[in-house]
Amino acid sequence: MTRIAVLSAGSWGTSMGAVLADAGNRVILHARRPGLAAAINTRHENPRYLPGITLPDTMTATTDEAEAIQDAEFVVISIPAQTLRENLTRWAPLIPQGAAIVSLMKGIETGTGMRMSQVITEVTGTPCDRVAVLSGPNLAREIAEHQPAASAIACTDEMVAARLQAAVQTSYFRPYTTTDVIGCELGGAVKNVIALAVGLATGMRLGDNARAVLVTRGLAETARFGLALGADPLTFSGLAGVGDLMATCTSPLSRNRTFGEHLGRGLTLTEAAAATGQTAEGVKSAESVLQLARRHGVEMPITEVVVSVLYGRITTGQAATQLMERAPRAERYTT
Repeated sequence: MTRIAVLSAGSWGTSMGAVLADAGNRVILHARRPGLAAAINTRHENPRYLPGITLPDTMTATTDEAEAIQDAEFVVISIPAQTLRENLTRWAPLIPQGAAIVSLMKGIETGTGMRMSQVITEVTGTPCDRVAVLSGPNLAREIAEHQPAASAIACTDEMVAARLQAAVQTSYFRPYTTTDVIGCELGGAVKNVIALAVGLATGMRLGDNARAVLVTRGLAETARFGLALGADPLTFSGLAGVGDLMATCTSPLSRNRTFGEHLGRGLTLTEAAAATGQTAEGVKSAESVLQLARRHGVEMPITEVVVSVLYGRITTGQAATQLMERAPRAERYTT
């Protein structure tokens, strides 16, 4: 039985831990709150993030980081992107030599513009061919309820990706492998920003046409960005691209769409954060995405408008006007 550490007892970490346990692995979650760890161990439930869901009894929780990570073959990380470096600095000495590290995070680090796999490699010294990324249309609650889902597993080493694929496949969760780590990570980071824009449009009571425009042009924006950074453009037609984008932009379970919807209804950033209740990665990563795009000469108008709204440079009403008043051009997917 493969031993897997999941560093997070949030909704996504817990859901993926449950998938891994259902696939036949021994899973230990790291939970910061003793009460949450106790509930997972005694009641087999995460009442804070997944109330009403019965978790596998082969998944346990601990507040001891060393206990969670000890002898793990895979170390799965699912924490807010902007806290990764600080936490990894503490965890790095505990990670077993030879273990593969799996990122479930979808963000770009503020200041450095680094993808999460790059931060992992830099802080832990783990070679990039032992760092994998799992990304796709993965709404945590649905997966915890065993509703059918699929995802992409990206690693530059195909054998590592295949090992993780075997470790995570269940009757309700289907993983596919790819070597395009860059594309998977950028797709996951930018879709959060586009979902904020769709949420804004929804909150402002704009129609389905407007939301469809944001999704499709957002996909083009993401593909341009990815191409400039070395991703395979075809990745954005798959699970980690359009699949993740559709789920995040359309589902009421999406934190980023929900956060944007609160803003569109007139709430402040602080009020929207409180109403959403969980981390919306796009809020923190939007400016990092835009800065990285500018560094590579990539035009990202939707991202630029979202950043302007988040930082109070324009109102939500001005956002729609700015996008509609852009100069006419030919429609191209990646240029």
